[in-house]
Amino acid sequence: MNLKIVILLVTIVHQYQYKVVSAHLRPLHPDPESDEDGGAGYRLPKLPSVLNPDGHWQRLTTPHTTTTNSNTLSHPNTTTSTAAAPMVKNLTRNEDWITDDEEYSDSYGSGSESVSGSAEVNFEPTSRSQSNITELERSTSDSPHPLYCLPEVFEHDYVIVENYTQPNTNIWKRARIGERAGLREVCLKPNGLPLTRLCRYNPLTRAAEWEDISGWKHIVCMRQTRECILSDKLNSLHEKLLEGQVLQAGVAQRSQVTGELYTMLREKNFKLLPADVHLTSQILHEVAITAQDPEVSADMVRICDRLMSSDEQVLRISADLNATNSILQTFEEYMDALSARQVPTGGCSSTATSSTVSRPSEESEADIASSYSKAVEEVKMGHLGVHAHISTNISVFFLNPECANISGIALYAPTAQQSTAEPHALINTVVANFRYRFINMNESVAALAQEPELQVAGFLPTALWQHVRANLQAKGKLPVIVMKVYGHDALFVDPALVHTRKPFSKILSISIPGYNENFPEPLTFLLRNRFDYLDPSLIAQPGTGCGYWNYSTWVNNGVQTDAKDLLKHSVIECRTLHLTQFSFLLGGTYKQADITDDVLITPIHLRALDIISLIGCSLSLMGLLCIWVTAAMFKSWRTLASTKILLNLCVALTLQMVLFVFVNTEDMSAELVEDRLYINCVLLGAFLQYSILVLFMWMLIIAVLQFQRYVTVIGIERPKRYILKSAIVAWGFPLIPTLLVACIAPSSYIPTEYEIQTSTAICYPSGLGLTLGVILPVTAVVVVNLTIFIYVFYSISHTLNQAIHRSEKKMIIKQIRLSVLLFFLLGISWIFGLFAYMQAGVFFSYLFCLTATLQGFVLFIYFVLLDEVPRSAWLHLLHPQSKKQTSKRSTELQSMTTSTGLESGMCARDTTSRQARNANGGAQPQASQLQGPAGSM
Repeated sequence: MNLKIVILLVTIVHQYQYKVVSAHLRPLHPDPESDEDGGAGYRLPKLPSVLNPDGHWQRLTTPHTTTTNSNTLSHPNTTTSTAAAPMVKNLTRNEDWITDDEEYSDSYGSGSESVSGSAEVNFEPTSRSQSNITELERSTSDSPHPLYCLPEVFEHDYVIVENYTQPNTNIWKRARIGERAGLREVCLKPNGLPLTRLCRYNPLTRAAEWEDISGWKHIVCMRQTRECILSDKLNSLHEKLLEGQVLQAGVAQRSQVTGELYTMLREKNFKLLPADVHLTSQILHEVAITAQDPEVSADMVRICDRLMSSDEQVLRISADLNATNSILQTFEEYMDALSARQVPTGGCSSTATSSTVSRPSEESEADIASSYSKAVEEVKMGHLGVHAHISTNISVFFLNPECANISGIALYAPTAQQSTAEPHALINTVVANFRYRFINMNESVAALAQEPELQVAGFLPTALWQHVRANLQAKGKLPVIVMKVYGHDALFVDPALVHTRKPFSKILSISIPGYNENFPEPLTFLLRNRFDYLDPSLIAQPGTGCGYWNYSTWVNNGVQTDAKDLLKHSVIECRTLHLTQFSFLLGGTYKQADITDDVLITPIHLRALDIISLIGCSLSLMGLLCIWVTAAMFKSWRTLASTKILLNLCVALTLQMVLFVFVNTEDMSAELVEDRLYINCVLLGAFLQYSILVLFMWMLIIAVLQFQRYVTVIGIERPKRYILKSAIVAWGFPLIPTLLVACIAPSSYIPTEYEIQTSTAICYPSGLGLTLGVILPVTAVVVVNLTIFIYVFYSISHTLNQAIHRSEKKMIIKQIRLSVLLFFLLGISWIFGLFAYMQAGVFFSYLFCLTATLQGFVLFIYFVLLDEVPRSAWLHLLHPQSKKQTSKRSTELQSMTTSTGLESGMCARDTTSRQARNANGGAQPQASQLQGPAGSM
């Protein structure tokens, strides 16, 4: 019996200990998949507010009290999605992306060289002083810390430039239990979020351990991007803070850190990303849990003010990592922790009064004169017991009612006029767009609501203040009221796609550090909605009225609204029994687009390639135009068999370039997809695919003719109408792979959302359709043509080496000309494109753009400028007196026939006899066959 009792007691103690540990280790960003999170929203560790006799700061308990009273605020369980799903979205059409491999040290911070994923934890269920907890969190000793997941090696790919990746070894940064750690070298997703990993507490092993990532696909991310970003700098600053030595050095160093952070955030030429918001939240948290310094408070206001001016899209995406809530919570509790040191505790009348504008030391005169300036106005009115930090988007007021019975503030429009009934004068702000005054605790709420152009107001009446003061004095704490006014809801981000409430007023945050109970009677405050008149149908919407932020969404249960005010005027009277952030909410259905997959950053794009391609395509189109004009002007030239082959090749090349440069552009493709004209996109992509395959078929046919001309040499009878038969093959065969891809996988022609957002979208095959429908046939033709090119080059070189006459050595020049022509004519330059496609290096991309785009221009040089027939025709047309007597036979043989192997289809008309070929070894061309005005012609 005694044994059973002992076992029962042990079980109860174990369960109690587990609950205490779980409650203490709630994660910053709850993991919906972990059992210990319970789906409940987590609040940042409380910050110190008053000094103990031993000189340590004690942490506050939350002023946002949770109760079961129906008239008070109840915090519903909230869940913030933080599962760090791996970035598996294809970033490019080829699913490839590069950066430099760098050395990584296994040591982290100041001590631990371990890269294991967990550390043993020994928790005691008894309470400990909060100062010890702070010291524990900031410990940087060489021994593994029980509250941390230690650094761990992580392999992934970095993107160096567009379409090129390189393997990289990185290290997860040390993280507290419940935190999401990033990598030492920032790893960014296309939506601007950093790759993160959750540090969890395992109750079974009683150890901190990393989230399991074995199910992640291989990660491809960015560090260097086309846009100018701050993430790398902010990540380095955060890494430096994790070492602990900088923040522990003193207030000057902490002030330097916040100043450096603000300097980064205010850079004009840099794009702020969700990763920057997340890193800023982590940096501010590190600063806040180290110490709370009045000297740093202005920087905290300035930084939050800057973030509130950020792009809404950036803040919404950053909310996926709970960054906005973290910043908001850190700011709220940092200011609350400073309250006792911001106002005079005695001798108020003898305290100096001042009003100064705090600006960053590096802020230029141009910044000060512009609206971009983010100065903070600091107001100290010691005789009134007031200290304020005022900025454009956020203002903080510290009030000690013991000095002058001032227990609240009221904000007015900048055009508001002073009223004789107001006990305190309106004060103009230097940096913000409002006027304000202080409220005595004995003022009337009804009279205050009637004041013109009132924006927001709140104060504690005398009876309520006396209750709060007695409560705090019994605890030995200084009673101070802290009021924060947010100009808008930028930091109050609800990631849900559908909202039932939305704030339509300034946001008033009221807190009394150290007071953790409900009020015995409602506290009244006033809010002005943005509309001068509300339609009754809007008022009837569920959710309309005063509400509060529960660090997940806006709710209004527990806050009372004077309903009659909604119809009469826009200043709303609200009542509450608890303290938090309040706003006037308008009920309804508010939808917002899903921006999770929005692309904010793109890989570095080699603009030089664009310039080279543009110049090359322009020259080619100009050359092709000249060829068409020449063919139209001179019938004698276009009727040659060799010219017919050339013109077919030019048709395919012109079609491809016109489609690629003018028709199937990024803008056109994106417009087709946005308008859901998918069939048009498929047709356009199939047409471009077909034109490329036709071009390569003609290059293959010309390569075969080259082989016959320079290797087989003489004696091959060309079939009748071989040009027509060649045209049927060249224009007909590409239909097969094109129709197969278009019919079997038409979706492969549709560009992805990522390509559309990065302006790289064209209607063209992708995936398996690209591989089988384009890459495979092109590769086959390039390999065959390269083989023929090498064979012909060797054959001609061998013939020249056997020449015994010095004069025949001049054929070397003609051989070089022929080699250059064949290189472009047979599409050998496309082999560089294949190497670039296979991630062989950026060098091949440059070679491909330099050579492939010039094909049309080279054809013009060789077949018009250097060919005797068209050149003579143009000279005769422009200068009739320069006409030369040349025989039709010699000119035709000196035209393209030598380069394509076409001699009007009659081999018997060749100047070299079959017997001469046999005498020459049966396979090698004679040097005389290379003669012609183009060297190869």
